[in-house]
Amino acid sequence: MKISINRLKQYISLTESPEEIAALLTRSGLEVEGVEEFVSVSGGLEGIVIGEVLTCEKHPDADKLSITTVDIGLETPSQIVCGASNVAAGQKVVVATVGAKLFPTNGEPFEIKKAKIRGQASEGMICAEDEIGIGTSHAGIMVLDTVLPNGTPAKEYFEVSEDHVLEIGLTPNRADAASHLGVARDLKALLRRSICLPAEKDLTKEVTGPSISVEVQDAKDCPRYAGVVVTDLKVASSPQWLQNFLRSIGLEPINNVVDITNFILHDLGQPLHAFDLEKISDGKIIVGKLPKDTPFVTLDEKERKLSGEELMICDPNGGMCIAGIFGGKGSGVSDQTTSIFLESAYFSPDVIRKGSQFHGLKTDASFRFERGTDPNMPVYALKRAVALLQEIAGGKVASELIDVYPNPVQEFVVEVEYAHVNRLIGKKIEPSEVKSILESLDIRVENETQTGFTAIVKPYRVDVIREADIIEEILRIHGFHQVELSEKLSTDFLADHPVKDLNKLQYRLTEMLAGLGYYELITNSLTKPVYAEKSGFLDVAQNVEIFNKLSEDLGVMRQSLLFSGLEVMSHNINRKQTDLRAFEFGTVYHKVASGYKEGRRLAIFHSGNRSAESWIEPAKPFAFADLFSTVERVLERLNIEVGSMEVVESAPFAYGLILKLGEKEIGRLGLVDDKMLKLAEVRQDVWFAELDWDLLAKKASGLKKYQEISRFPEVRRDLSLVIDKTVTYDQVKVVAEKAGGKLLRKIGVFDVYQGDKIEAGKKAYALSFILQDQENTLTDKVIDKTMSKLIEAFQQQVGAVIRS
Repeated sequence: MKISINRLKQYISLTESPEEIAALLTRSGLEVEGVEEFVSVSGGLEGIVIGEVLTCEKHPDADKLSITTVDIGLETPSQIVCGASNVAAGQKVVVATVGAKLFPTNGEPFEIKKAKIRGQASEGMICAEDEIGIGTSHAGIMVLDTVLPNGTPAKEYFEVSEDHVLEIGLTPNRADAASHLGVARDLKALLRRSICLPAEKDLTKEVTGPSISVEVQDAKDCPRYAGVVVTDLKVASSPQWLQNFLRSIGLEPINNVVDITNFILHDLGQPLHAFDLEKISDGKIIVGKLPKDTPFVTLDEKERKLSGEELMICDPNGGMCIAGIFGGKGSGVSDQTTSIFLESAYFSPDVIRKGSQFHGLKTDASFRFERGTDPNMPVYALKRAVALLQEIAGGKVASELIDVYPNPVQEFVVEVEYAHVNRLIGKKIEPSEVKSILESLDIRVENETQTGFTAIVKPYRVDVIREADIIEEILRIHGFHQVELSEKLSTDFLADHPVKDLNKLQYRLTEMLAGLGYYELITNSLTKPVYAEKSGFLDVAQNVEIFNKLSEDLGVMRQSLLFSGLEVMSHNINRKQTDLRAFEFGTVYHKVASGYKEGRRLAIFHSGNRSAESWIEPAKPFAFADLFSTVERVLERLNIEVGSMEVVESAPFAYGLILKLGEKEIGRLGLVDDKMLKLAEVRQDVWFAELDWDLLAKKASGLKKYQEISRFPEVRRDLSLVIDKTVTYDQVKVVAEKAGGKLLRKIGVFDVYQGDKIEAGKKAYALSFILQDQENTLTDKVIDKTMSKLIEAFQQQVGAVIRS
């Protein structure tokens, strides 16, 4: 919805800038999505003035050119070479001065410069109407009939309109704000300024026209129907101010009658419809419904079959208009129309919404009617429109004003308690301030007590019918930004949030791991005490001992899933099943000072070869990257991103990594130390990961993050770094992500070298960098700048040497 600042100023005094007004409205719930400048003539005729031709002589070297001197309000006249045949001394003309930029009706804009034309200096240009974009004629220069002084800006003569237009993303509940008056009402409350409405004029019958009668057959769907006959109209173009207003809000002017109805709709929010009076049979309007499948031709010349549920405006011969939605071809206003019946009504939102959806017709009128218009506006809007028809189109009132309104729509009565106001807002607002805000919104406060009051809401506020709605109105005018956040912020939820089903979450991962070729283990929670005694990483004091032991081998509860899994590995390896990948969800147990503690863990095991020997390639043993890749897949499935990683070289690992999320440890993974393998009698390498399943389940999210695929190509650049062996890839990655910024989409390692060709204690990383901009195609300059930042960061932060 577009709102003109100039038009708002007709209702309320505004000294604030358009940007300040936009911020104010957005803060109160009318979200301004943009502020645009509007000029009725492209370029605003900047640098174009009124001038007077003082002299005019033929060009000595060109028969079709004239040399003129023109007074444009400067100390000395300007010499201008002109090619128009109608130029003559004594004329008032339009002059584009040097430096002015012209926006012709046809063609590209161009700038006026000092020039020599056939050897004669020319300081400007005397213009035809198409050259400055105000018309299409190029028959000659414009000759003006004006007494304006020379040098007067042409924008004053042509009444160029300049405006700022707000683009408001109107939410469905704010039907009351679907007009300039509606927005002005909000500004009135926000700024605490008065609003000025044009006085309502009485419609005095000027002439006697054809009699007209109205029969409303369905008062439920049409609670109010008003109209009047206007004759002696001259259908023509609208005055410039009206055309400028319509263009500023994105509408094209049609003729003065239609333009006035569009003006009233966008100004007051009240749709009107004009019927050609001569096309209304027997002078009778019938508001009702027609049978299903009745054919009806609308203004767009399409024949539509009626549903039988839409409200129709008819005469005795049949339908003339789908009420509140679209007019009919047979009754519309044309250039030959001289008399009209002007309709202004209040229709039920439900019937308009159904009709609009059934026919797939969305119009400015239906947009407002189906959300709820003001039932008290039809007569006022009708009188405003008739006044404009009299002023602009020469119309005369030829009938009494008809107003069928048998059951007036009542105001909403809402009981409000101050305690509820303060509770829902989260801040105490003084009763005097509450009353002031509501009265500024035209909501009356009655029956005041110390604990509450009765709010009387006008029916145009269709969204304010409950106590919570009143409180929302108070808050949005008081200002969301004025409600301080407490140190212990809490909130109430309107909707239930389902508790995570841990069994479903576990099953989801079980399916994934099984699909990757893993076997699930289910092992005994009882284990050997010797594992804690000799492993070096389990605390004997934390062993949970069994009082009635079946055997010493099953004497304690396990503290880790490692050894129960290694026993399975050993069992299979001893039976020549050496290529193993498995996982287990299991519980671990610890004795602590306060009693006993247990927790769920996810263990993953690799051993042997990742792929069997074949004629295509030799057998490939499992490596750390295989285990890390599987752990990444698990975390990705749970939508968890690792915060940081640390190298670990202590039991039970020969080497490995600790994964962290903030300060909390997610888990550990790596190559199992030989000492652990001997304890479990395993005779080949085992890769092991143990993850804290309780923590993972708590942090898991069902929400996926998506982003639009860039339309612009990605670019790859490679670097080779020589760094200390102690520097991890994770350190390198963190440096790269920070230095590469938003352009760095991905970083990878495609080669690692450690050998005699580089210095002892060093290693070489060959890194690939994928760069991509979401909004532009990357240029060599931008790419080189990004790579320079990366190189500098590697050199300074990890002591890297760049290999060429």
